[in-house]
Amino acid sequence: MEIIYNLPDFREFRSLLDSQSKSIGFVPTMGALHNGHLSLIQKAMESCEIVIVSIFVNPTQFNDPNDLKNYPREIEKDIKKLSPLNPNVIFIPGVEDIYPKPDTRIFDFGNLDKVMEGATRPGHFNGVAQVVSRLFDIVRPHKAFFGQKDFQQLAIIKAMVLQLDYKIEIVSCPIIREENGLAMSSRNSLLTEAERKNASFIYKILKEAKASYPALTIEEISNTAVKKFENQPGINLIYFEIVDSKSLAPVKTPDNSSEIVACVAVKINAVRLIDNLIFD
Repeated sequence: MEIIYNLPDFREFRSLLDSQSKSIGFVPTMGALHNGHLSLIQKAMESCEIVIVSIFVNPTQFNDPNDLKNYPREIEKDIKKLSPLNPNVIFIPGVEDIYPKPDTRIFDFGNLDKVMEGATRPGHFNGVAQVVSRLFDIVRPHKAFFGQKDFQQLAIIKAMVLQLDYKIEIVSCPIIREENGLAMSSRNSLLTEAERKNASFIYKILKEAKASYPALTIEEISNTAVKKFENQPGINLIYFEIVDSKSLAPVKTPDNSSEIVACVAVKINAVRLIDNLIFD
């Protein structure tokens, strides 16, 4: 396992792979690694001959300066967690490596980045597209692995790959959950034990919503879930939406969608958490 901290050294490493005709898998992360990240890396190692993991907290996807400041950074712990898996390279670039000059690109994703996270975090997905495209240009992988927890982000990245004509397969990997059902997230480390216990309510409501489908209408399911969140102490609901899994447009009746997914975002004190559940 090699650790590379700057762009020139990484490019030297990457150039050596050009003549080897090996499949390259890539797992981009912002660090504070948990078992969800490790499951992505394990999947990459099962699928590819070379696996590269990046750790980079991307400033352009944070619309809230305090959120960027408070985002957990645990490089030494991350390296220890990665050691047993032994990926070929851990790439830990600096901001100057990813953005040698300001990235002024503006992406157009139609409705995909206007709803849910996009509506409540202006500029977030443009920042995601900036950093992921930069990393794709640097790493040049054959496959890239992303978790389904960030469902909207996954849709944005797939759209970006088509727009920029990348020959990269985007591999969607299932959500990994804690014992109480809470979706694993780097932000979970910011929760107290009591908050973490309370956060299990998120998955509980998602499961109840799915179980009530299709006996109840989409509107009834959504209204019921919203009321339950609003009545739960310690949890502030940002949104609960039932949307088409491809367009992310709100679903009124299931007849118009081949697959629907319930997406939710909440705040527990200052910690923002998201989750989702696909309905059969």
